[in-house]
Amino acid sequence: MTTIVWFRQDLRLADNPALLQAAARGEILPVFILDEETQPLGGASRWWLHHSLEALSDSLGGLCLFKGNPGEILPGLVTEVGADAIYWNRLYEPAAISRDKALKSALGNLDIEVHSFNAALLHEPWEVQTKTGGPYKVYTPYWRAAQVLEMPYPTSKPQSLEVMSFDGGDALSDWALLPSDPDWAAGWRDLWQPGEAGACARLEQFLEKGLQGYGQLRDRPDLPNVSRLSPHLHFGEISPRLLFARLDFVLDQGAAPPKDVEKFKAELGWREFAYHLLYHFPDLPGQNWRREFDNYPWADDDRALRAWQRGQTGYPIVDAGMRELWQTGYMHNRVRMITASFLIKHLRLHWKHGMDWFADTLLDADLANNAAGWQWVAGSGADAAPYFRIFNPMTQGEKFDPDGTYIRRWCPELADLPTDHIYAPFDAPLSVLTQAGIVLGETYPRPIVDHAQARAAALAGYDAVKAGGPSSN
Repeated sequence: MTTIVWFRQDLRLADNPALLQAAARGEILPVFILDEETQPLGGASRWWLHHSLEALSDSLGGLCLFKGNPGEILPGLVTEVGADAIYWNRLYEPAAISRDKALKSALGNLDIEVHSFNAALLHEPWEVQTKTGGPYKVYTPYWRAAQVLEMPYPTSKPQSLEVMSFDGGDALSDWALLPSDPDWAAGWRDLWQPGEAGACARLEQFLEKGLQGYGQLRDRPDLPNVSRLSPHLHFGEISPRLLFARLDFVLDQGAAPPKDVEKFKAELGWREFAYHLLYHFPDLPGQNWRREFDNYPWADDDRALRAWQRGQTGYPIVDAGMRELWQTGYMHNRVRMITASFLIKHLRLHWKHGMDWFADTLLDADLANNAAGWQWVAGSGADAAPYFRIFNPMTQGEKFDPDGTYIRRWCPELADLPTDHIYAPFDAPLSVLTQAGIVLGETYPRPIVDHAQARAAALAGYDAVKAGGPSSN
């Protein structure tokens, strides 16, 4: 009999439990269903998905594509191809969990064998528990407890695949996932290689050139000491189990300092923690985790929001980050924190505005990481940064881009400014600006807010939060 393998965010062959177990039964029909009702895609994610599905189809020797409601598509497909089982790997977003539970029940009523597996996480969100059996709300004890558990080892690719020939389904081009008018992703293929092969190549490049010094240099956006694996992880082109196995091998070989390996593992642990939070607190993307932040007096300023989105705030490190995001679909993690802090604490715009923008423009737009990260910066989330800790965008630039290299790359109109003025061109003498060819308000914007005044306004708003009472979590 035929087994339908329903691919979702597991677009790979290696360490894919659903595929491996299905292949062991015999003939498979690999299927991908575009269900944007349950999992809406931003523009950047749609671009990546198109190329990742192309790569997966090539690796499998065929992939059936459908668009719509899986609850309607899969039962009909089972009958059409004579399948007796459907295998898939689990998702952890609230809407996907609800959909999959209902679908598993409906397929069971049709006597269709259904099996689901963990392919996305080191541990299931319910496996890491406090001593009282509840979820963790702070990262450090969570990760300490997670590391005590046995770390699963990745599985190999199926030794052979018997893929059913099937003429139905959609053509990938029918979905129009790629931008065309205009093609704002032009040049992205020079920056990224979506697909499992690209993920493996990127991992090896990082292990060879980026892991050494990672613990200290990962905060430097001007240096290459980051993995850039996040889009590959998001689409499941590589698994965290495989990453851990490769890191342990590197450690055993003495090819990287233990502190760098452990720091990268800890960053993967943050990803695990985000999924843990989303599973146990499913309203994380929509509501303040700490309910007292419902009292914060957010501003309503479309002009300021657009300036932030376009990298036109007048603060170079912020603008550089937002332009990197728009031009590449990616932003360095340290700069993500700086730009998020600026939106929330300088502009006093709700963190949901930032979360939505990142969801549309990031190639790694993962709901768990996105929601947890924005609430962390806002101070409203689990294990959050204190709200009163407000990043100074000038000193952040000086500290993490000490030569101004990152700013010059993404804000080329500032390239000729001396480094001691590049973090705050609005404070530079007119003669310095003139020599650098800069006219504030014309070639580069004046600051849309004053740092000191914005900081004072943010702290005043925090007083309203403190008066709101204790957290409900």
